[in-house]
Amino acid sequence: MKKFFISTVLLLGLSMSVNAQKRPPAPPHPSKSELVSIKSRELDKKYNTEKRLIMNHPLATKKMKRDQMKALNERYRTEKRLLKKM
Repeated sequence: MKKFFISTVLLLGLSMSVNAQKRPPAPPHPSKSELVSIKSRELDKKYNTEKRLIMNHPLATKKMKRDQMKALNERYRTEKRLLKKM
């Protein structure tokens, strides 16, 4: 009876330590709409940063700023369109 009790306690102890070493479950992946909204916010932040840099550039002329803003706006529209297609 004593051997049975000791083996049972050992078995329980080992099984508990094995269960404690298991990894926690992986976090859930974001849904498609969440992913699109995250990417959209990143794109807006990037656009605003670049726009601020262009507009506050000390050496650029008005024509250079206008051309750079036109290119930035076109690129932003294209990326936004691709993001909405996903």
